[in-house]
Amino acid sequence: MVKYVKVSDMVYDVVIIGAGVVGAFIARELSGYELKVCLLEKASDVAMGASRANSAIVHAGFDPVPNTLKAILNVRGNKLFPRIVQELNVSFKQIGSLVLCFDKKDIPKLEELQQRGIKNGVEGLDIIYGDRLRELEPNVSPDAVAALYAPSAGIVCPYELTLQAAENAVQNGVDLQLDCEVTAIRHEQQRFILTTTKGMFETRYLVNAAGVYSDKIALLAGDHDFTIHPRKGEYVLLDKKFGNLVNHVIFQLPSDKGKGVLVSPTVDGNLLVGPNAKETSDREDTVTTAEGLAEVVQTARISVPSLNLQGVITSFAGLRATSDKGEFIIGSSALHPHFIHAAGIESPGLTAAPAIGEKVAQLLEENGLHLVHKKSYNPFIKPVPSTRHMSAGQWNALIQTNPEYGRIVCRCEKVTEGDILSSIHRTIGATNLDAVKRRTRAVMGRCQGGFCSPRIVEILSRELNLPAEQITKSGGNSWILAGKTKKHRI
Repeated sequence: MVKYVKVSDMVYDVVIIGAGVVGAFIARELSGYELKVCLLEKASDVAMGASRANSAIVHAGFDPVPNTLKAILNVRGNKLFPRIVQELNVSFKQIGSLVLCFDKKDIPKLEELQQRGIKNGVEGLDIIYGDRLRELEPNVSPDAVAALYAPSAGIVCPYELTLQAAENAVQNGVDLQLDCEVTAIRHEQQRFILTTTKGMFETRYLVNAAGVYSDKIALLAGDHDFTIHPRKGEYVLLDKKFGNLVNHVIFQLPSDKGKGVLVSPTVDGNLLVGPNAKETSDREDTVTTAEGLAEVVQTARISVPSLNLQGVITSFAGLRATSDKGEFIIGSSALHPHFIHAAGIESPGLTAAPAIGEKVAQLLEENGLHLVHKKSYNPFIKPVPSTRHMSAGQWNALIQTNPEYGRIVCRCEKVTEGDILSSIHRTIGATNLDAVKRRTRAVMGRCQGGFCSPRIVEILSRELNLPAEQITKSGGNSWILAGKTKKHRI
C-alpha cells in the first residue's frame, strides 16, 4: 500500500499536479534522481481522467506536423515503448496501423502523410494497394483502394501503463497523495505554497500535468496564457469473440478534429471502436449518447462493414485536453521559470508520455534544479501474479501456495480472489470497485459485473475493514449499497 507522509513533514524539490499518464511518467523520470518529489491527484486513484478512457494506441508519428512538440515527442515516445513496457511489465503489441483511402483522388493525402512521417523520423512507412491490403486486412471495406501502413504503431492498456509507471515512481521514493485537490497556489520566498484538501504543500518547483484542468491550475497561480477546451470522444467495446475482426489499428484519413473513428483490437482481445469528437464545456462530461454512439458505429462501418453490434458489451466516453494553442504546451510559465506546464496533452499524448517525462526533467534542470542520478534507482517493477495470463500448470502451482487463486470471482475474465487481494494490497492499492476493475479486469467481461460485483464489494469491505455500504464504485459519493435489506422495508 502507498505510504503517505504528513504534509508538514517535508518541503519538496518538485510537486507534480495530476496523476494521469503524463504526470505518472514525469514522476517516474524524476524518481531516478536524488530529489524529494510528490505526485498530487484530486481523484481516488491514478489514471482517472483521459488516461482511463482513450484509444490505447501507441502512434507511429506520421500525423503531427514536423518539428512540433507533438511530432518530436510522439516519435521519441514510440521508440521508448518497447523498453518501457518491458521494465514496467505492461501488455503491449506492436501490431501496426493502416490509414484507409476510399477514393483514388485522395491517394495524394496518403502520400502527404507518408512524407510527413518520414520527416518526423518514422521508419517503415509504406503505401499499399489491392491484394496486399486485403492480405493484411481481409475484412476492410471493398471500397478501400489504398492504405498507409505504419508497422511501428501498437496497442497498450492505458490505465495499466499509468498505474505501473506511478507505482514504479513510488517504489523509487516519490510520495503520492490521492484525494488531494489543489485549491490555491502562491509563490513566496523561493517556494510555491499549495493549499489542498489534504493541507499545505511546499515545493521549490511545480509541474502542472492536470489534463483538462491544467488551465485552471495555471489560473490558480495567476497564469492566463492558455485555455483548455475539452473534446469528448465516445467509444464502443465489443466482446472478445469479435477481437480478431481486424489485425491492425484501422484509421480513416484524419480531419482537423483528430485521427477520426478507428477500429482496433485491444491488448486483452476485445475490439475497440471510436471515438467521435464533440466539443463540451463540461470537464466531467463522460456520458455517452445514443446519437454519438450511432455516429461512431456508422463511421466505423465505412472501414469495416461487417462490424456486428451484437458483440457490444459496453460503451464509454473520454475527454481530450485540447488547448487553444493546437500544440502540446510544455515549458516554463511566463510568470515563473520554476513553474513548468505539461498541458494541452491530447493525442498522441499517451505515446509521448515517456518522452514528456524526459522533456520536463530537462526543463527543470535548465531552470536550476540540480539533477544527480540515484544509485538505488530501479526502473523495473515486480510482476504482479495474474491468473488470466498463466498456463494451467502455472496456475495450479500458484494455488498450492495461495489457495485464494483457486477461487474464481469473475468468470468472464477468470479473475480469482487472489488477484483481487493482490490488487488491494499492492503499492498503490485498489480502494473501490472500479480500481479493482482496472487492476484485474474483473467486471470487464460480457456480464459487466452482474455476477462478480457483490463478491468484490464483500472482499473490499473485509480487507479495508469498512462496512460494505461504505465501499464505492469510483470514490467520492459513488455509493453502491444503502445498507442491509432487512433494515429497509417498503
